[in-house]
Amino acid sequence: MFRSSAFFVVAAVGLAAPITSQAQSFGLDVGVASQYVGKGLGKSNQDVAPFAKAEASFGEGYASVFVSDAAGSQGYDLEIVSMVGWRPKAGGFTFDLGVMNRDLPGSRAGVDKNYWEYQADASRKLGPVATRLRVNYSPDGFAATKEAWWLELQGTVSVAAKTKISAAVANRMADGGVDYNAWNVGAKQKLTDALAFDLRWYDTDRHSAGEPYEGRLVAAATYSF
Repeated sequence: MFRSSAFFVVAAVGLAAPITSQAQSFGLDVGVASQYVGKGLGKSNQDVAPFAKAEASFGEGYASVFVSDAAGSQGYDLEIVSMVGWRPKAGGFTFDLGVMNRDLPGSRAGVDKNYWEYQADASRKLGPVATRLRVNYSPDGFAATKEAWWLELQGTVSVAAKTKISAAVANRMADGGVDYNAWNVGAKQKLTDALAFDLRWYDTDRHSAGEPYEGRLVAAATYSF
């Protein structure tokens, strides 16, 4: 179900409000994508998806809330991701260690719509390439999915002052779900200091598993406050 961008701004800020008063800094992103993609899969029934993200920082620590329009066969029409994390630096690496809760409101009765994930990123610049390794683990995932892993390697190169190209490859392993490999490649252009545009191709090796697993070209515009 399509909602206005104002809804997502209010939702993200409202959910983050209890922690913002103590924050050293606060950021807000609002945007719209031609469709919502999560872990390489289409998650909005190919419909346009507004989104918003609010983040409060406390030194190396942070707390964030992300809200996006979504749609799935289990009936959900929204995805809310709440996260707390820590971004330390050591040995030339920047780490991002976090715990997140995913909630998919609107899911049919009996569907396990709320679950936890634990995520670790390690980022480092190797020559002109900014690399990031991500490990994401859920002990009990969405619906019938139980233990699940997402392993992703991403590389990004700046080709101009305001233009970056990036690509990522990933593997999904899920007990009670579909195992697949995913990849994406695209470019991000900053149109102003606050406005950015991203155009990206997403695909997997399991098209036979249904439309969400098929390749798709996604455009997204984000405004940062």
